[in-house]
Amino acid sequence: MRIGYGLNLEQTQKLIMTPELRQAIAVLQLSALELSGYVEQQMLENPLLDVIDDSADKSAENTQEDSPAQEKNEGADEGTWDMNWEEYFQHQEERVSKEYDPDAGQSTRFEPFLASGPSLQEHLLEQIHIQRVPMSQKLLEYIVGNLDDNGYLTLSLEEIAKQLQLPLEEVEKGLAVIQGLDPLGVGARSLEECLFLQLPLLADYPPELPEFLKYLEDLAAGRLQRIAGQLKITPSQVQDMADLIRTLDPKPGRSFAGTGEVRYIVPDVVVEEVEGEYIILVNDVTVPRLGINQVYRKALSQNNESEIRKFVEQKLNAAAWLIRSIEQRRLTLYKVADAIVRRQEEFLRRGIRYLKPLNLKDIAEEIGVHESTVSRATANKYIQTPRGIFEFKFFFATGLGSEQGMTTEGIKQALKEIIAAEDPKSPYSDQKLSEILKEKNMEISRRTVAKYRDELGLPSTALRKRY
Repeated sequence: MRIGYGLNLEQTQKLIMTPELRQAIAVLQLSALELSGYVEQQMLENPLLDVIDDSADKSAENTQEDSPAQEKNEGADEGTWDMNWEEYFQHQEERVSKEYDPDAGQSTRFEPFLASGPSLQEHLLEQIHIQRVPMSQKLLEYIVGNLDDNGYLTLSLEEIAKQLQLPLEEVEKGLAVIQGLDPLGVGARSLEECLFLQLPLLADYPPELPEFLKYLEDLAAGRLQRIAGQLKITPSQVQDMADLIRTLDPKPGRSFAGTGEVRYIVPDVVVEEVEGEYIILVNDVTVPRLGINQVYRKALSQNNESEIRKFVEQKLNAAAWLIRSIEQRRLTLYKVADAIVRRQEEFLRRGIRYLKPLNLKDIAEEIGVHESTVSRATANKYIQTPRGIFEFKFFFATGLGSEQGMTTEGIKQALKEIIAAEDPKSPYSDQKLSEILKEKNMEISRRTVAKYRDELGLPSTALRKRY
């Protein structure tokens, strides 16, 4: 057998990841807010991109309608522009007064104004300054500054005394002042102390309640008999005191505003029911409408210099591809949402129990794209429906049950309803819950029941039992 080198021509088909294709894939994965920021960044890099203003288009149409009269006036006296300024300002005043007329009804729209409430530190410092506590303001402000978002003190009193070079007794008095401010419970160093500071909020609480706070770990583990034996009371009384404790706030600082903790969800798709049919709207309001700058387009036709023409052509192609990618994203997102809504119509009309099993392959085959395209189109995106706002992946539920017709969310909902209707004096065990679900054609094991119960935040049988 002869071994040697040779040249052969072979024709093959393969997909090349061009920069344009990479950009189209990246645009498809972006949510509405992310796409808005991406478009703004591209506008800074590409001078040929321009924002199309709808109001400008309308004014241009009005100008074209009035063009015959204008041409007649311009033909009568070309080069002169006579304007009645008094009439112009009078029209302006009428337009402004009409826009800001408080009795204009729903036709007048105002931008929403967001006001943030005071933070926990601001709330406490305001009380300190109003009360004028006869104590070192530096100490009180230092203690307030070392409270976390939940209102707990993050430093020990010894560390504060060492940092400020103050006696420990004075630091203890300062902490007592902070703990007496609103809301009660701030400045605590443990959960037990936080709840103890809030006992004045309870009217006629049992005398054993302060001592009961020392057994919070036993309470969390459901060892009510042990607590009853230590306090020499009945388990029913222990349960009553536990119910009182649950009315207190273990995190008194969380009701105040914090820095950057509010997150708004902007849905990428909105589904509305109109006369019994579901209408799908792709939410691209936050994304500006893009067009090609006419100045550079004219420069491309007039300028013949190679370097300038090459630069303009390059930016023009990039701008056109970006506009095409955004439009393709909108069409793909609409097709995916339309397919999901048609398959999950029973859920939209009747609730979570009727959510059907669905996967990416089903949607991909229906709209004629690859599974990866559906995955990218639904990644980190939300859809607003008459039943609330859901992430797209919520609708891709795994099928369970005897005929693979029940989803995980449907089984969790059924489990929640069974536990809510059980006898609190004799709650169901996980094995019993599994048997009840099997009677409803939901065949899952005891371990799966325990897993779903933990995900729902439902306690175990011992913790659900009431005496």
